[in-house]
Amino acid sequence: MPRKLRLFAVFSFFLLFFTLNYLAAAFWPVKQSLALGEWLSFNNLFPPAIQKHLVLVTADNGRGGGGQPIGRGLRFTAPGTFQARVALHGLIPLKTLVFEVRPVPRVYPGGQAVGLLLHAKGVIVIGYADVIATDGSRVSPAARAGLMVGDLILSIDGRPATSDQVVKEAICRAGREGRPVVLQVNRRGRLLRFEVQPRLCRRAGCYRIGLLIRDATAGVGTLTFYHPETRLYGALGHVVMDATTAHPVELAKGSLVEAFIQGVRPGEKGKPGEKIGVINENSSLSGTIEANTEYGIFGHLNRLPEHPLFRAPIPVALAHQVHPGRAQMLTVLTGNRLESFDVEIQRVNPFYERGRKDLIVRVTDPRLLHFTGGIIQGMSGSPLIQDGRLVGAVTHVFISTPEKGYGIFAERMVRACGLLAFPEVKPTFFDELRPSLLKAVVKYYIKQE
Repeated sequence: MPRKLRLFAVFSFFLLFFTLNYLAAAFWPVKQSLALGEWLSFNNLFPPAIQKHLVLVTADNGRGGGGQPIGRGLRFTAPGTFQARVALHGLIPLKTLVFEVRPVPRVYPGGQAVGLLLHAKGVIVIGYADVIATDGSRVSPAARAGLMVGDLILSIDGRPATSDQVVKEAICRAGREGRPVVLQVNRRGRLLRFEVQPRLCRRAGCYRIGLLIRDATAGVGTLTFYHPETRLYGALGHVVMDATTAHPVELAKGSLVEAFIQGVRPGEKGKPGEKIGVINENSSLSGTIEANTEYGIFGHLNRLPEHPLFRAPIPVALAHQVHPGRAQMLTVLTGNRLESFDVEIQRVNPFYERGRKDLIVRVTDPRLLHFTGGIIQGMSGSPLIQDGRLVGAVTHVFISTPEKGYGIFAERMVRACGLLAFPEVKPTFFDELRPSLLKAVVKYYIKQE
């Protein structure tokens, strides 16, 4: 291909790229969630040199309509969906915005250490145990039939597998009757059926099928927030996984109760630390666990606890209100004493899809670093406070750098439990297309060279 033709092709591609970018920015609506009464500044959207030439044009929606200089910002005093357009001299459109304006809930930040007990919707296969038959041979009927570690046994012989004891009794009954047991199993969303013939175990003196099973998972975490009007709470900021199978616990029911921290094992590089806690049976802090989601566990508290650090609830921050800078983390290190520690939010990623890496948080408090080495296991769910708002919760520690960890937006958590009516803001089609388009142009140019 002649050089002039190649240059023309590359110029055409870049012209198309920038034209699509302009059309996307000017006419493809960008959705933005706003808290009722919040002032929105446009200072970071456009270079200061052209801001004085920009006009914000809004439809007549009860705010007066017409256009106004962009430097005044924007504020809505009524909930609803509103559209605005940024235009050069009020004539050439540059950006179209759609605002979802809603009141944000006010909640009490948590920080209390809590013990969790989650009962699965069935029993979980956590391993195999060979059956020593009467002839001395070792057999594993369940493994031979195809059951795997991580399988969730939903029913046995048509009856719900509500506990490991129910399963054991059904196996013994089938063995005495000389027939196989029928198991209905959930394997990562697939429903499977197995028939397994119990064998008499010479050592145990009863019929077995060679499985190790468990019907509950327990652990220690941190309460993130609770809502005074509904007693709804959120904790952890991530899904509870079964420690043996590393699969999410399919929750049937669960309970939450305050934990008493007896000690702390500090974290080291490559070796995360942990809180060591026991259930505080005399505490008034308790509740139900009703959902185990990727954004944390949720349920209702039986009664509202008194907060030692906050006399009134605080607003939940929307994702765009969170920024790098100083913040405070609430957590318990000794007994049930709630304390505040200094941290720094180093990075904010509002468009991370799964929520586990919304924030990168670094512990800066000297006392916390001395006592724990940074973020440790059991801190999951510790609330993050910035500018008087609940902005997020700590979720995971960096194994190689224990003073750092990931966090989740509080907005995701309150939406997951139904307290926030905002639709989730995600990257637009053009946001996702733009990098691919630019990469295609570069590849094409290199290929032609």
